[in-house]
Amino acid sequence: MLELQNHAQASGYPRRLTLSRQFLLLIALLVAGFGIYGAWSFKTLNDLRVNGGLYKRIIQGKDLIADILPPPAYIIESYLTTRQLMDASSGKPVAELKARLQRLRDEYETRHAFWRGESLEPEIARVMLEDSYQPARRFYARAFDEFVPALEQGDKVRAQAVLDELAQLYEAHRQAIDKVVQLTNARNARDEALAQERIFKDSLVMLGILLLALVLASTAALLIARGTLRLLGGEPAYAMDIADLVADGDLSRAIEVRHGGPSSLLGAMRRMQSSLTRMVHRIRESAVSIGARAHEILDGNRDLSDRTAQQAAALEETTGSMQELAATVKQNAVNARQAHQLATSASSVAERGGNAVGEVIHTMESIADSSRQISDIISLIEGIAFQTNILALNAAVEAARAGEQGKGFAVVASEVRALAQRSASAAKEIKTLIQDSVGRVQTGTQQVGQAGATMRDVVSAVRTVTDIMGEISLASEEQANGIDQVNRAVAQMDEVTQHNATLVDKVAAAANALNAQAVQLSEAIAAFQTAASASHSLASRAPDRRTPALPG
Repeated sequence: MLELQNHAQASGYPRRLTLSRQFLLLIALLVAGFGIYGAWSFKTLNDLRVNGGLYKRIIQGKDLIADILPPPAYIIESYLTTRQLMDASSGKPVAELKARLQRLRDEYETRHAFWRGESLEPEIARVMLEDSYQPARRFYARAFDEFVPALEQGDKVRAQAVLDELAQLYEAHRQAIDKVVQLTNARNARDEALAQERIFKDSLVMLGILLLALVLASTAALLIARGTLRLLGGEPAYAMDIADLVADGDLSRAIEVRHGGPSSLLGAMRRMQSSLTRMVHRIRESAVSIGARAHEILDGNRDLSDRTAQQAAALEETTGSMQELAATVKQNAVNARQAHQLATSASSVAERGGNAVGEVIHTMESIADSSRQISDIISLIEGIAFQTNILALNAAVEAARAGEQGKGFAVVASEVRALAQRSASAAKEIKTLIQDSVGRVQTGTQQVGQAGATMRDVVSAVRTVTDIMGEISLASEEQANGIDQVNRAVAQMDEVTQHNATLVDKVAAAANALNAQAVQLSEAIAAFQTAASASHSLASRAPDRRTPALPG
């Protein structure tokens, strides 16, 4: 693709040069390097070989020095010095010549000691160290023991005779030196021939080693190239292109593996691409599912919030109704206690009226009728109490249910108020009848005797009414206690409802955060392009991306 090519040019990587061609280029460079090295080595060996250019220059310098300077192991200069002493007169020249002769003797002994320590061939060592040394040793001995003293004494005849003997010793020494030179030249010729042969053989061996090294290096380079290709599964440039695509989030390009199969780098990258593709699909589906669930939670939470608000409002209405009902029941209890007190007072009056039974007989008959009416009224009061109990039970059930059914408390409260009004009306009628009875009792005091039995019945009935009113009072108190418990339960329900409302708000905030995270996850995963997603946008993105071409 275009951007990958630009990246390759920017990094300086030879994307157009395959790995095989790079190794071939490496082999060519190795061959060229070994060739240059071999040529230079042959040139150096040729220069340094025996009878080569540099060797000849070294030998030439040695020969030049040998031709100019007299050799210290050859006494020719010492023999010349004795001749000069013979011809010289006394004075400074004679002293200088004697000093030179002594120096030449010392140099000869030094070189003789040197060559005695060297490993020479037996024949050369014998001629050099014995045949040439003995005449030279006698030469120096006769020169310093006889020749120089004769010259110092001025005995020219004796000096000439010794000089003739020195000439014979020099000649014997020279013949031995000539033989040493012949033997050494013969040895040098043999060594040069051997060196030439060895250089030739070593050159062939070095050439063979060079060729073998080239073959081994080329073979190793080819094997490394093949092994590298099998390890990579393809060209490194292609693997880099695929890695760039994966780094850019593009998982839609198929990876072709030409070498090595699944165990290669490209095979592993293909497995990685498949795993990443499956992972992206799963994450994308999970993000969509999380978003949908978050919306569902938000919708459900809003519905729950509305219901909670409605429940709170209903509880407030129920609380108000229960408070009104509690007030009514408390008032009923007060009225019942007052009626009980009145009934107790009536019972006392009836008992006191029993003493005047003789005079109020006829009046007591009216009282008996009134008592029957009181009995009916009391029955009505009992019915009202019974219905009040049932309504109280219904109120408890309605309080437990709460919710929308809480509206039933209004109906229950209305019924309770109606019953309370009826109870008040009955109490008034009882009061009126009792007052009437009292009046009749007052008017019928003369009929006490006749109304004795009836008066006793009235006393008994009044006691019964007193007991009933006590039970009504107790029931009213129990109703008040029950309503208080219902009020506390409703208050607890209201507190729980408020807590639920707070939790609903927290759940709403969490759902909003979850929805935002789902959106962020969807946006993050949208950076990855798989084959399924690429099929929808292939036409629009085709000019920007192309599948990386496999190198040929």
